[in-house]
Amino acid sequence: MAPEFHGPFDPVELSDPELEHDGLRHLTFHSPALRGRGDVSLFIPRGSTFPAELPLVLLLHGVYGSHWAWFLKGAAHRTAQDLIDRGEIRPMLLAAPSDGLSGDGSGYWPMPGRDAEAWIAHDVPACIREKFSSHGPTFLCGLSMGGYGALRIGFKYSDRFRGISTHSSITHAEQMHNLVRDRDLNLSAMPVYEHDILHWARKHRDQLPAVRFDCGTDDSLFNASAILHRELDNLSIPHTYETFPGGHEWSYWRQHIESTLRFFHSLLSK
Repeated sequence: MAPEFHGPFDPVELSDPELEHDGLRHLTFHSPALRGRGDVSLFIPRGSTFPAELPLVLLLHGVYGSHWAWFLKGAAHRTAQDLIDRGEIRPMLLAAPSDGLSGDGSGYWPMPGRDAEAWIAHDVPACIREKFSSHGPTFLCGLSMGGYGALRIGFKYSDRFRGISTHSSITHAEQMHNLVRDRDLNLSAMPVYEHDILHWARKHRDQLPAVRFDCGTDDSLFNASAILHRELDNLSIPHTYETFPGGHEWSYWRQHIESTLRFFHSLLSK
């Protein structure tokens, strides 16, 4: 039987609850932005049935990764459930989308025929809210390339997000060249300002979401993170910047996702 299309995201495929574990679910749906299928891994805290106020946290992965990485390498769901069980954060829905799967990494920016920016800024949260009747606040988190995506998209679409938290972030699009084999990043197809984090920070400085970011002291991007911190200071844009021991690796991100979840919880309490 042919599928029926009732909305822009149909057909939607959701994993069978009987086969799920650890609160993880998997969602595939038609994305107008990607002009095809997109994948999202979801974490639903124990006892949650998608109440309308449940906050939505989008977790953006780095190069070579995909939607499963934050959970099956970063254990973000276990950290969240542990904090929820201890009463230290409110229950949150975690959604980890793919980056659009262009080349070795999409950069989460728009490309002809495959707009990873609109996929993150619109399609993923809109589909989740439509299918699960959730309309709580939305937060952005990312690591490395995903940190860059969270900062750029969060600043550009500042009215859509309550807060941004990133780890070991790329801070300039050109830094992608140091991390991928695919050197054709399509940057020349965009105006320079389009992929500039600070451009969007300046443009929307009066309505930016709350922002924090951190980086390991042994990370190759440490100096770039420190420069971003100084640049935001120079623009008098409030933010929290933290440094910790560690490098550009999953052991670091697995440890510090707790900082992100606590930060988002603090924003919910205001």
